[in-house]
Amino acid sequence: MSGLFQVPWSDYRPDLVDALWRTVSYTAVSFVGAVLLGLAVALLRLSRAWPARAVAAVYTEVFKNVPLLAIIFLTYFGLASAGIRLDVFTAGCLSLVVFYAAYLSEIFRSAISGVHAGQTEAGEALGLGRAGIFGHIVLPQAVRQALPGTNTMLVDLLKSTSLLVTVSAAELMSEGRLITSATFRALEVYLVISAIYFALCYPLSQLLLLLERKVRAGIPLSPWRRRRLKAARVLLASAAEADMKAGAV
Repeated sequence: MSGLFQVPWSDYRPDLVDALWRTVSYTAVSFVGAVLLGLAVALLRLSRAWPARAVAAVYTEVFKNVPLLAIIFLTYFGLASAGIRLDVFTAGCLSLVVFYAAYLSEIFRSAISGVHAGQTEAGEALGLGRAGIFGHIVLPQAVRQALPGTNTMLVDLLKSTSLLVTVSAAELMSEGRLITSATFRALEVYLVISAIYFALCYPLSQLLLLLERKVRAGIPLSPWRRRRLKAARVLLASAAEADMKAGAV
């Protein structure tokens, strides 16, 4: 063990920082794309038109049952052989998006379906349109139910960026492979790379868990909702004070 840590890490620090930035970039872009596509697919699965439901169901089942590594190869190498050449970043993000959107669509579909039908009926009684009912009534409640699964998918997506080493995406695992080739210290290098992934994933998972607890506790997250809640509390306090004065008289 005394000869374990012999890699001159200071020489590789700039490359590791750049690889770390690329990993975070792959994660952020892919997660945003997967959420948007997953929500669209979930809405198609809940559509009244059966062709839309059928297309969404086929998409979900296909990408849920094909390995991510195969999707990466198809996107980067397969499309190139068909004349569609994508750069590494685009191909990597696209692969992650289409793969994780399939899982997120199921999470979103379950969360939206879990909102009681009486909520929609109440919105209709208030004169809200379909968009208003979804945006102001269904979506806030669905977010609360979908948050645990979505958080898990985000952390899993971050770890799955390591598979992009197969197309030399210049992320952390690719950099680790380059350092290993230069130093022949595979155990030390991959221990350090694993530690970096842990340093990324564990705090992220804890922050997401804290967010989930706040949402379940009913704490408003947006400044707009916090202002509305504060105004409502002030109004209720004023009404209670007026009632007490009227009772005293």
